[in-house]
Amino acid sequence: MINTQSLVKVKNLTKHFPLRRGFLFQKQAGLVRAVDGISFDIGLGETLGLVGESGCGKTTAGRTLLGLYPPTEGEVRIDGHNLGTARRSEMMTIRRKAQIIFQDPYASLNPRWTISAIIGEPLRVHRILPNESERTERVRELLKLVGLSPSHLNRFPHEFSGGQRQRIGVARALASDPKFIVCDEPISALDVSIQAQVVNLLEDLQDRFGLTYLFIAHDLSMVRHICDRVAVMYLGVIVELADRDELYENPLHPYTQALLTSVPIPNPRKDRARRRKILQGEIPSPLDPPSGCRFHPRCPIVKSHCSKQTPEWREIHGGHWVACHEVGSLPGSGQQKA
Repeated sequence: MINTQSLVKVKNLTKHFPLRRGFLFQKQAGLVRAVDGISFDIGLGETLGLVGESGCGKTTAGRTLLGLYPPTEGEVRIDGHNLGTARRSEMMTIRRKAQIIFQDPYASLNPRWTISAIIGEPLRVHRILPNESERTERVRELLKLVGLSPSHLNRFPHEFSGGQRQRIGVARALASDPKFIVCDEPISALDVSIQAQVVNLLEDLQDRFGLTYLFIAHDLSMVRHICDRVAVMYLGVIVELADRDELYENPLHPYTQALLTSVPIPNPRKDRARRRKILQGEIPSPLDPPSGCRFHPRCPIVKSHCSKQTPEWREIHGGHWVACHEVGSLPGSGQQKA
């Protein structure tokens, strides 16, 4: 059951990376606008999905709101703590409450550390269990919790499969007893046969511990399965946000509609019969994003004002937010132009 209380509040979050060139990279040649002013809340016990094409800024957004990247602008509050004004002691509290599961289970685990050391490190850093024997016993419990044998605690990461390594990553994230976890495409590097197992594990853990997730993913079918609400991101900005079923059954933004028509349907006859919306052109560079609506160079219903005016972020109805001048112009949107 989702609590209406917001655990995570993100307001106008911006992250720009300076691009440097020249001798010893001393000359700044521009800014990569990876995340350019996004806002959303995540309720206690909720799973918010964040989807979009590769390079749209999803991973940067997730890491920035945890403080792994210092934000350029904006405000992030996690369980009432403001990351921008938090002192070192308060940041330790935030880091204990907010964890991350990385995308690559092969690169995110130190190959020279045993599984006991990897999972036990948050316990040591946050001084949760100062006694080594107590930490070892807690690692055994965590391994069992994620479906691995407690007898594996002295093994090294290379002795495990990709799915098992991701379970180790989940156990490490759970070690500090967090409230909020950023799941950064946790299944994209896994075999299809293993993906459902990891997702089911995340759902079971959420039910058991009341966890709150930001679930970053490419797989739109999986996002609909696990998420309560879904935010669609394009070129550093969020273009649509709605409840899961509302977004999939009544997408308003032309980019969202194009994304959803790309999701495969298991029935070949229905898949051939449906009308796909194929976008023209390439994604513009985040070094020089288009003026006005960032989607206008590829939009099938673009108008002259789309390239001049930034669309207003507005609520159309019942928690369905969209940033588009021409809401309702596409067939099937179910809305009249506002």
